[in-house]
Formats: sequence, structure tokens, C-alpha cells
Amino acid sequence: MKINSTVVLTLILLTLMLGAGSVSAFLGFSMGSSALKGVTSPDGRPTTKFASNKNNNAQSAGVALLKEEDILKTVKARMQDNKPDNKAKKQDEDEEEIKAKKSEAEEKREEVTEEKLEPGFPVVAESEGVTMSVQSARYSGGELLLKVKMQNKSADSVRFLYSFLDVTDDKGRTLSAITEGLPAELPGKGPTFTGTISIPTALLDDVSNISLALTDYPAQKLKLQVSDIPVEK
Repeated sequence: MKINSTVVLTLILLTLMLGAGSVSAFLGFSMGSSALKGVTSPDGRPTTKFASNKNNNAQSAGVALLKEEDILKTVKARMQDNKPDNKAKKQDEDEEEIKAKKSEAEEKREEVTEEKLEPGFPVVAESEGVTMSVQSARYSGGELLLKVKMQNKSADSVRFLYSFLDVTDDKGRTLSAITEGLPAELPGKGPTFTGTISIPTALLDDVSNISLALTDYPAQKLKLQVSDIPVEK
């Protein structure tokens, strides 16, 4: 049987092409495999990946994650504190604590800085359980300053209007005076209150002593008369 040379040549060319294609495919696969070594397929679940990254970042940064229960408790506590009633209650408690501390500090300061009484002092008057005493008299800045203490030992509170305070000298003349720090109301069985009464020195050139007279308002049941207060310069 005679073989056609064209057919033989065609078969040889096909064989060579198949061989070259196989070699190329093998080489390409080998090169691609070596290039993709160490590469993993991506996680198709976004939530899992996010949680994993978050945990890794938190652990690497040394941050302790809070529990949901603790967060809810904190939020509820802050919401409770932010309520108007609770705010007002807390503010009242803080104000009472501040007042108590301030009162204690003032009492201690008063005990420490209690000035030595001069001769002739104190000059005391008492009426219906209410006392008023002049502790000292000194001149400062063109004024005579009288240090006055008042206390109510009775059970009922007493009110005063210091515009009704009468100040007279030893010649019977009325003097103008300004009060500072004295309470408008003395509570029953209350503490001692301290204030000052200031009188211009121009009115005291020839005065050796003065007197104070004060009554309660509006009942006018008591009368505090402090007489012969020495004020000589």
C-alpha cells in the first residue's frame, strides 16, 4: 500500500504541535503553582473576618473588651443619674455637705482667731431668752467697728429689722450706724451669730461711751439694751 507523503507530513506536524502544547501547559502550570505558594483563598464570610480582625487587633493592642452586660449596666446608671429628680437630689446633698463643712470650718476658725477681750468687754444684754453682746470696739478706716454676737436660747424664732436699731451716745444724741452679718431671724435654740456694727468716727469726737437698743419685729415683745459701751480713742 502506498503511503501519501502529504498525509505523513501532516501527521508529523500535528504530533509536534500536540507535544509543544503539552509542554507549554505543563510549564505554565508549574510556574503558576510556584508563584501562588503561601497564598490562601479569601474568607467568604464578612462577619467572621471582621470579628477575627477585631479580636486580633484588640489582642495585639492589649485592649480588654467589655462585656455587653457591663456596658448596659453603665448606660442605665448614667441615665438614672441624668434624671432631673436624681440631679436635684444629688445637688441638694452636695449643697448640704458643703454647708456643713463650711459651718464647721467657720466655727473652728472663730475658735482659733477669737480675739482677746479688752477691758470693759463684753457688754451683754438679755431679753426673753435672746442675748446680744458687744465683744470689742476698734477704729478702722474712719469707722468705729463693734463686734456683736447674738443668740436665741428660747424655743421660738425671733425676727429683727436692723433699721430699728437705736444707737445713742453718752449725751443722748442719736448716731447713724450700719449693720453687717447679723441675721434677720434668730432660730429657736440656735447657734451664736456674729456681725459688726459700724459708726462713722466723725460722730464720736467727744464721745466716751455709746448704747444700743433693739427690739424684735413685728411683735416687739423683747428689748435688747446694751449700755455704756466704751469707745474712747
